Parts: sequence; C-alpha cells; structure tokens
Amino acid sequence: MQELKLWYSGPASGWAQGLPLGNGRMGTMVLSSPDREVWSLTEVTYWSGQAEPVQGRSNTKGDLAQMRRHFFEGDFRAGDQLAKEHLQPPKLNFGTNLSLCDVILDWEQTERGQSADSSFRRELDLHEAVALSTGTKDGHELRRETFATHADDLIVSRLWTDDPQGISFTLRVEGRTAEFSSETREPGTIVFTGRAVEDMHSDGACGVSCRGLIHVAVRGGSVTAADGGTVRVEQAQEAWVYTAVNTDYRQTDEAWKEKCFRQLEQALELGYDRLRERHLADYRPLFERVKLNLGRSAHAELPTDERIRRFKGQLQDDPQLYVLFFQYGRYLTLAGSRSDSILPLHLQGVWNDGEANRMAWSCDYHLDVNTQMNYFPAEIVNLAESHEPLMRYVRSLAEAGRSAARHYYDADGWVTHVFSNAWGFASPGWETSWGLNVTGGLWIATHLMEHYDYGQDDTFLAEVAYPVLKEAAAFFLDYMVIHPEYGWLVTGPSNSPENSFYAGQPGSEKDEAQQLSMGSTMDQVLVRDLLTFCQKAARKLEVDASLQLKWEAALSQLPPLMIGKRGQLQEWLEDFGEAQPEHRHLSHLFALYPGSQITPHHTPELSAAAEVTLRNRMERIDLEDVEFTAALFALFFARLHKGDRAEHHISHLIGELCLDNLLTFSKSGIAGAEANIFVIDGNFGGTAAIAELLVQSHEGELHLLPALPASWPDGSVQGLRAKGNLEVSLTWANGRLVSAVIEARSAVAVRVYNGSQNRLLELAPGDVHVLDAELQPLAAVQ
Repeated sequence: MQELKLWYSGPASGWAQGLPLGNGRMGTMVLSSPDREVWSLTEVTYWSGQAEPVQGRSNTKGDLAQMRRHFFEGDFRAGDQLAKEHLQPPKLNFGTNLSLCDVILDWEQTERGQSADSSFRRELDLHEAVALSTGTKDGHELRRETFATHADDLIVSRLWTDDPQGISFTLRVEGRTAEFSSETREPGTIVFTGRAVEDMHSDGACGVSCRGLIHVAVRGGSVTAADGGTVRVEQAQEAWVYTAVNTDYRQTDEAWKEKCFRQLEQALELGYDRLRERHLADYRPLFERVKLNLGRSAHAELPTDERIRRFKGQLQDDPQLYVLFFQYGRYLTLAGSRSDSILPLHLQGVWNDGEANRMAWSCDYHLDVNTQMNYFPAEIVNLAESHEPLMRYVRSLAEAGRSAARHYYDADGWVTHVFSNAWGFASPGWETSWGLNVTGGLWIATHLMEHYDYGQDDTFLAEVAYPVLKEAAAFFLDYMVIHPEYGWLVTGPSNSPENSFYAGQPGSEKDEAQQLSMGSTMDQVLVRDLLTFCQKAARKLEVDASLQLKWEAALSQLPPLMIGKRGQLQEWLEDFGEAQPEHRHLSHLFALYPGSQITPHHTPELSAAAEVTLRNRMERIDLEDVEFTAALFALFFARLHKGDRAEHHISHLIGELCLDNLLTFSKSGIAGAEANIFVIDGNFGGTAAIAELLVQSHEGELHLLPALPASWPDGSVQGLRAKGNLEVSLTWANGRLVSAVIEARSAVAVRVYNGSQNRLLELAPGDVHVLDAELQPLAAVQ
C-alpha cells in the first residue's frame, strides 16, 4: 500500500503542508517538524451566528408581477432595482464555521544538543487513515502517529522512542477564537472551553460553545502540570495523547459538557492498541471497496510535493499520482462525512485554516456548485453512506425554506438560495447580482435524486426524497409564470450563478452588464429534472394522480435547451452576449453533468454546443482559473467522451491548483481573495471526474470506459457503482476493454455500452455477469 501514501522528506512549514485527519465530525491538520508538532483542531458544528427568522420585506404576487413586467419588456435595470428593494434582505447573524484551537507539542532540548535531522519523514497513510512522522533525536529514533477515530469519536496520538533516556516535551493548547480558555485539571489533563464568535459574519456575541480535553498518559518517565495550562512530559519511553471535544450545537440540556470525560474514560479502558484496531475495523472496509490501477512509474517513489511540481511542469508520466489523488478524494470523503455526521461537508470539508474567514468569505454551504461538488463522487466511488448527512441537511433546508417561500414569493412549498449555514438559512444571499439564485435549494436537492437513482431504496424514496422534492415542485409550480412572447413556463427573477450578460450589443453606450432576467437555462434544466423525477416517483409509489397531471402539463410548457448564434449552448432564455466570457461558473452545463439531458448518444447537436461553450471559456487567456472550474472542465469533457481533454484538466487541477498537501485551492484575485484560499470541492470534483472517465451511468444505461485517456492504456478498477444499484469492475489493455464484472443489488434492466457495442441485461438482485470486450458473457453467476 506504499502507493497510497502522501509523504514528505521535510517539515510542514505551515498549514498548506499539514496532513488532514477527520472522523466525520472532528478534523485536525497535523503539522510535523523535528522539534515541534501542531494539531490544528476543527469541529463541523463550531459555528458563529445563530438561527434567525427571515428578514426584510414580505412580498406579494403583485410585487413579483411588477418586477417581471420590467424583465419581459427588456428593462433589466428597472427589474433589478425592484429586486433589490424586495429581495435583498439584511443578513444579521449568518455566521461561519471557525477553527477551534491548536494543540502544540514542543520537544525538550537536551544537553546532548540538537542537529539537523536528515532522516525526518512524515506521511499520511490513506489505507489506514493514520498520520506518521519519523526521525532521529540525539541519535535515537523518534516516532509519532495520530489518527481520528470515528469508532470512538476521538483524536488519538502515540509518541515513542528507542532512546534509553526517553522523550521529553511540553503540550499546550491555544484557542483560535476570542472566547477561549484552558486549565490543567490534573497533571496529565488539560480542559478547555471556547465559543465560536467573530464580528465579520455576525455580531461577535453569538455562536456555538465547546468543551474539550486533552489527556496525556505515559509509560516510564513522568507527567506534570506546568504554568499556563501546560503539561510537561519527561523521559517517557512512550506517550499517548487523547483529544475529545463537543459542542452545544442544537443541544437541549447540559449533558454535552461532560461527554468528553466519558469519551476519555472509555478510551483509557480500551487502550491505544484497541482504539487503533477499532479505528481500522471501522474505516478500512469502506475505503477498500474501490481499487484503481493505472500502471506504474518510477516517479511514484518521489515525495508527494515533488510529484505535484512535476505535473506543474507538464511532466504527467506518473499515472499513480492520478490514483493517489482519486483515493485521496475518497479518503477525504470518509474523513469529513460519515453516515452519522451532524452536518455535511462545508466549503473546506471539516477543516478550516481561517483564511477564508479572514478574507470575508464565510466558511459555509455555497449552493451554487461548491457544496454540490463536495458530494459529486459519493455514489459512484461507493461511499453512499457518506452522502447521508447531506440528505438530512436538505430535509432541514426544506423545513426552513417554507417560511422563505411564503415570505419572499407568496408561494407554496420551499425555497433556498445561494448560501446556507448550520442554522438552515434560506433567504436570498448578499446582493441580487449574485445572491438571488432561486434554484439553489433545488440544486442541492438533486442529490436526493442521485442517492435514489444509485441505491434504489424505495423506503428512502417514499419517506425522504419524494416528500422533499414534491414540496420543491409545489414552489416552482406556484412561482413560475407564462412568458408573454414565447408561451413557455419560466422562472424569474432568475440568474445564472454567478455570471452576467449584455442584453444588447456588448460595449454599446447604453448597455451595461445585467444578471437578472427570466428563465435562465440553469433554472429550466433543474425544474425539468425535478418534475420528471417527481412524476416517476409518484407513479412508482402509486400516489398523487392529480399532481402527476399537473407536472406533465408543466413539463410540456418548459423551454427547450437552445443553441445560440455562436454555436454555444445558451446560458439564458435569450441569446444574450456574455459580459464575463472568462467567468468561472458554468452552471447551465448541469444538463451535461451531473444531469443527463445532454449526452453524446442521444443529443449530439446539444453535445456539440456544450463543447463550443467549453472551448469558448478555455480559449480565454483571462479565464478565472479556480479549482472547481478545472474539475468541471474535466467532468464535462468526460461526459462528452473526450478522455484526453478531461485528463488535461485533471492534471492541471493537480499541478496548478493543489497545495503541497494535495488539497485544492482558489487562486488569489478571484472573488475578492487576497491570497490562495483552500477550498476542498476541487478534490471531490477531480475524484468524480476520474471515475467518470471509466464508468458513466444514466437511467437504464451503463457506459464502460467511455472516455479512457490514451495515457492510461492498461489498468483496472474494482468496485465503482452505477445507477440502478449496480457495482462495476473493469480490466483493460492497450486502450480496450478486456472484461467487465457487473453485479446487481436490485432488479434492473440496463443497456451496457462499450464503444459501438451494446447489450441489454435483465438483472435480478444478486446476479453477477462477466462480459468480454464485445459484451458477450464470459460467465453469469446467480
């Protein structure tokens, strides 16, 4: 498993070199150097702000009709001005996720002195989810390993040496928020309390409280309490450190304050070795579901940061780095989102370096691609359980969104917009120009459709997906209106996140960039998928016959996807000129991925138009080069069956938009960023793209090796999932399929494609079919 390690021959000089650990709730970034170790702790519910009712003006349908009249007449400025008056409420205590604290270990200097440690090495083992650093101190080996255990909800560390005089170090904790304190309760235990407060996204006085502890136990030597809430270890042969923290997020009593002591008591009873065994027993079966082999190269022996720099230098002859990036994305999914996680992955997963908040970005839930991309790979890479926290979050958004629908739009159902938080914020976001995305909630709710399409769980459909989506459909049927000129049913006010357009000729004196109009392509694509899914679900569940008729009628009135005069897929209802042709967002291509209204097999003309859109963006020298855009390019080209082009964007993502620790970032200068900002969605988008190169599935269709890059001629993958509750394993050589193993977990009829070959399979639960390159059966096992 050596190829599944991130490793480095030098110390971590800062957060961007740290190695991430997580258990689905707690996160830590491990920064190791020969004389110091820092664990930067985070917790997914440690949020500033608070739950608040909807703010601003309560609107009527008459207010909306007045706005729409201006948009229909082409007076976009007047329509936008009314939208600002009616749909730009104040944001009071929205809040943000915050870093919690740093645990700092400093090694004691000895009379024997300290020399540079040329043997120092640190690594993150993806197969075990363990961070390890090794080196020498005073001529003796010193080893440290840390893991975040989901099984026992702790962060656990072990430090040991073969030095007869043992190891000596001090341990202390520093808070990352203004309200934070720590004290030593007994020689080996530090107890800390804090509150998530800040004054950029809230009033500085409200936020989640935390309580935690750090306990040090030793074999040999001694542990004593020092001044300032510090623990000192002297001449220990071995030391163990246990870290627990909990918050009062949505707690109704004070029991949470004592939880960390119960966690410590259980940890001490189990002991380090047993905790590690339980950690591996919980983690490994999930991680090992998928195996990927793309060939080998001598460059895989280099440190990870050197391998990244080779990609930056256009030296992509390291197929194992793609495998490492892919499996790292799966690792990050497991580290950040487990079936019982309280909240889903936010802008930085469950980690937080504080930089986004410092630059006025909220570390929140962006609903115009970022949160969605966090979960793009969950189903296909066989981690459906990790998708479940998002399902619960969408349900909570639907509850909060009912008041927003009635307050802002005088409408039934539920709605949320561009941003949300730990409290279920559902109002329009900051500025109508980029905050008034009325389909943001629907966009994130499409993950309910994906979860069902992959898993075919009828109980989930009946109890979760259909009720939530049915209410979303109620909102849009109430919200949409007939376009007076075209007769189409359209949304509006509407935008295409976060892009803008010229209604007339670009550059003319009377023209200015606009963002709001009626019936953006993105909205119509999402509404079509919504109504189609609801209709099929209702038929399957044999409910709501009258609603089925309404949805069918509405579907017949939606605008079609259209091709503009430049051959591109139109982003708006009209063929407007792009005010920002270099823009990072490509929302209207949802129809290509993750949707399937555009496919090369069934809509070749629209596929060609989508490719024109992509090439128009790519050819801009001023293209906003950010992590999620690179991932989207890769995903879109994969869906267009352009494997080499998709691989180019994946390699660009790895080489140009990854920190040394292989986490992705958004470049400075974009969206007001003063420096490169860690944003985790690129890791997940890139992981999904690699999977899509190998397997793609739509309803009733399974495509094998649809976009295999020429540089991956030989390889294999095991355990990918496909829609219809299928599991797929492939082997290929010389760029061609050798064999495919397709296992059904539900009854399904699926047409399997491999190039020009296709075959219909009728599968019962438990069926396993082995096919050759011509899709002829090699074996069938019941």
